[in-house]
Amino acid sequence: MEKDRKSKAAKIVRTVTVAPIMAFATLILLYVVRPVIFGGIFQLLMAVLFLTVLPLLAYPLQKALPGFRDQGRDGQRKLAFIMAVVGYICGTVFAFAAGAPKGVRQIYLTYLISGVILSILNKIVKIKASGHACGVAGPVALLVHFCGLNGYWALLILPVVYWACLVMKRHTPSQLLLGTITPLISLVLVLLIY
Repeated sequence: MEKDRKSKAAKIVRTVTVAPIMAFATLILLYVVRPVIFGGIFQLLMAVLFLTVLPLLAYPLQKALPGFRDQGRDGQRKLAFIMAVVGYICGTVFAFAAGAPKGVRQIYLTYLISGVILSILNKIVKIKASGHACGVAGPVALLVHFCGLNGYWALLILPVVYWACLVMKRHTPSQLLLGTITPLISLVLVLLIY
């Protein structure tokens, strides 16, 4: 009974902390606390489109695309990653083409570089880094970067996500660590550019 409750709680935590949902929550929080980052509602809406809506489209699309539908959960995960990276690329291109404010470009570039690093680690180097940890640690890092001390509360989310991933046996501690470090490296690279 206790094990079932733990598993259910872990599943809920993992569901509500998927990268697109975390991106959405972060974008809304940043807009409420530091609206100047976006320079207006239009850039916020475009960020929601590229960082939340496009990646979330993977879930209904997976059921419609035979190559992914036939792979079950693995197909869903692969398509979710592809759609996320497509959203990051399109968002970054849009931000630079539209002359988005510096903060918006930093957000997109952090996501894009994180996606590239995860792709290299997981597909080329064959070292599994947790995309889930990356999708949580990135928003936390962005909140700390843009909000300073007021963003440190977001660090409390990380242990809960780690717990859920470990309970569900989705990742090892080293995979979680690699996934967490990825967006931190990305953000540092972005800050060096800007």
